[in-house]
Amino acid sequence: MKTGHGQTSPIADKPERRARFLCLIILSRATRFLVSLAVATALIIAGTRAMAQSAAQSAKGDETPAGNAENGKKIFAKVGCYECHGREAQGGGLNGPRLAPNPLPFSVLQAYVRHPQGEMPPYTDKVVSDKDLADMYAFLRSEPQPPAAKTIPILKH
Repeated sequence: MKTGHGQTSPIADKPERRARFLCLIILSRATRFLVSLAVATALIIAGTRAMAQSAAQSAKGDETPAGNAENGKKIFAKVGCYECHGREAQGGGLNGPRLAPNPLPFSVLQAYVRHPQGEMPPYTDKVVSDKDLADMYAFLRSEPQPPAAKTIPILKH
């Protein structure tokens, strides 16, 4: 068997040597693949574990500030949140999602209000102070759960 340079390969005429050589190449590549797979798996597991720990720490560290629900409802209307999210923060159909009852953790809501994605305008602390946001959060938390569908007479038929 000739190589790319026109020379004869030393293993070309010996099938046992060629087979051994090919086996070594295959084993080498398989070993590299398995090592890469093991490293990738370890990184994924470590990343997943780190994300879970981070989420647990942020959930523990998410201190909900005290707020005035009555004032929060007024601010919610004053700054125009009701226009997309509805007067009771129940969600506005195609516009804004439901915010209450059971709002997101305060830190998540605060971060989103300050730096929203999509169509929502940002509400900087000049527009809605942290105290006002805490009041609005108290309002969201004060909203009652809607009645169960089976308790609404018109829906029983």
